[in-house]
Amino acid sequence: MDRPTKAELASERESERESERTCIVTRAKAAPEGLLRFVRAPDGAVVPDLRHKLPGRGVWVTADAKVVAQAVKRKAFARGFKAEVRVSETLPEDVAELMQRACLQSLSLAKKAGVVVAGFTKVTAAAQAGTVAGLIGASDGSADGSRKLHQALRRAGADVAEIKLFTEAQLSLALGGTNVIHAAVTRGAAAQAFLDQCKRLEIYLSGPSAAPATDELEPGAEAFSPPPELTKA
Repeated sequence: MDRPTKAELASERESERESERTCIVTRAKAAPEGLLRFVRAPDGAVVPDLRHKLPGRGVWVTADAKVVAQAVKRKAFARGFKAEVRVSETLPEDVAELMQRACLQSLSLAKKAGVVVAGFTKVTAAAQAGTVAGLIGASDGSADGSRKLHQALRRAGADVAEIKLFTEAQLSLALGGTNVIHAAVTRGAAAQAFLDQCKRLEIYLSGPSAAPATDELEPGAEAFSPPPELTKA
């Protein structure tokens, strides 16, 4: 295969630069996948566009709840849109809830695709078979069951992270069951889509490594505290 020419490489780098967006708070450039897009509704309300599909001009914010909180505090949206806007004081929490809802919808789709097992016995069997791609534990469930499932995974020569972003009630609703404390996704495209959504939510809540630390926020600013149901272990 012929090597790309210098002109082709330069064109490729230019395309990559053009695909990057700038955070209106930190001014850092990043690929759209690492940012949140917001649009201005006709009434001036700032609306999150998680799928990057809403019409109209958008502005971009680092996918970190603390940075979104700073965008609200610093009135960065008005500057970004160059227009008057209405911004909810609870915008960081609103985004977290939208992202959580997207995760649960993705979990429901994964169940329809046949890549979800629920219940301690079924999850244990999947762990022993080595087919688990991700564990899911209710945030208000017992830690003992999670410990036993991780032991089963390790005995099978594998271990995976456990997602604890959802309550028992939320998992039960998403999976159409009752008292769902433990679940798992097995390998497959739908499972990976769910895991990717959860990773994005976890990064939003905890902050990517490149995001400003709490002590680097604007003086007087408070760090974002996510809703209890998103963090309870």
